[in-house]
Amino acid sequence: MFYGLNKFIKQLLPKQLFYRGLLIVAIPIIILQVTISVVFFDSLWIKTNVGMTRALVGEIKTFLDSYNVANANKNFVENTFEEHSEIDVTFFRDEQFSEIMREKWYSPIDRSLRRELKSKNLIYWFDTSKFKKKVILKIKNEFGYFEFIIPRERLTSTSVRIFALWITLPAILIVAIAIIFLKNQTRPIKKLAEASKKFGRGERIDEFVPSGASEIRQAGYEFEKMRKRILRHLNQRSEMLSGISHDLRTPLTRMKLQLALIKDKTLINRFSSDIDEMEKMLNEYLQFSSESNKEQNEIFEFNKFLKNIIEKFNNEMIKFNSGDELYFNGRRLSLQRSLNNLIENSLKFSNKIEITFQKLKGSILINIEDDGPGIPIEERENVFKPFYKIDKSRSEKSASVGLGLSIASDIIRSHGGRIELSESKFGGLKVVISLPF
Repeated sequence: MFYGLNKFIKQLLPKQLFYRGLLIVAIPIIILQVTISVVFFDSLWIKTNVGMTRALVGEIKTFLDSYNVANANKNFVENTFEEHSEIDVTFFRDEQFSEIMREKWYSPIDRSLRRELKSKNLIYWFDTSKFKKKVILKIKNEFGYFEFIIPRERLTSTSVRIFALWITLPAILIVAIAIIFLKNQTRPIKKLAEASKKFGRGERIDEFVPSGASEIRQAGYEFEKMRKRILRHLNQRSEMLSGISHDLRTPLTRMKLQLALIKDKTLINRFSSDIDEMEKMLNEYLQFSSESNKEQNEIFEFNKFLKNIIEKFNNEMIKFNSGDELYFNGRRLSLQRSLNNLIENSLKFSNKIEITFQKLKGSILINIEDDGPGIPIEERENVFKPFYKIDKSRSEKSASVGLGLSIASDIIRSHGGRIELSESKFGGLKVVISLPF
């Protein structure tokens, strides 16, 4: 029960830190303002209005009793009442008024006035909304009715507007200040998240400068240290492997020269094919290493980019289903190399290829499906390992050195994406590529 309630409350709460922090600040202020307002209206404003209304109705009742006394000087009573109460009184002799009135139960003034007039057993009609500063009250008398024009301040306290102003403006001011401070506190977190996102996608970023609170600064410093360590490690690895690959070309060249001195043609052909394969491995890795280190990110239209890659193959076996126009920020040549490797791999083992491109929420989805022999489920993870080959028809027909899928996977993942293998609808292999944008 409590788990379900907790889950429901979490769904109602905003997901962003800024709005959660704003709720933490705003909710106590709102609760405080509502509490103060309820206490004020209940214990001060409403009770004050009731007392003022009761006093006014008492004065009117006293006037009516004095006016109806036998042998009373009616003009004197009326003039005295108008002079001291600041209420205009008019007597309409031998006239009637309708007692039907529009009752506003939401109005505290109407409720108080109605309650007090009923308590004095008076037949009445009043209107509190026709005039802004006046209230019209009609009370039935023996030979007609009295009409009283009463100043509104005799019925209610006008300080409520000032109170509402003073209670609302500070709350708005505090919330506005809180919004400014929260914006300043969440901005460094957004900057850190953006830098992490770009770095995770393989984009080159300038040195990250931490800002904000001490905890956020500490996280920023640690991120910058981690980024530098990773870059240093990647550079050292690339330089070391490039150096090894470059140094191995010298003994390979000597081996080629020594093969020329061997007279056994069978032995020469066997050694020569092994040396050519090793040289192809080295050249392919050196090309990939040099491209990945030098290339910078650029923004390009992805649908057109993918269409150009497919057109260069000039192969009727490839069917392309294009998607919407979308601009992507990435390493263009590296992605081209990755997709070329995947399409070439499918062309070697199939007669039909279908490529689809579509834009999802926050990501690009590319499907490459063929009708070839496919890859067994147990081998689908292994084929992404460098220099790995499976003893199936895909490797038997190919002169590949086992780096194509590994390089393609490395490029996709360096852009923050993922690559997966499954069975296609044609019975062959399906390559699913997802790239965030």
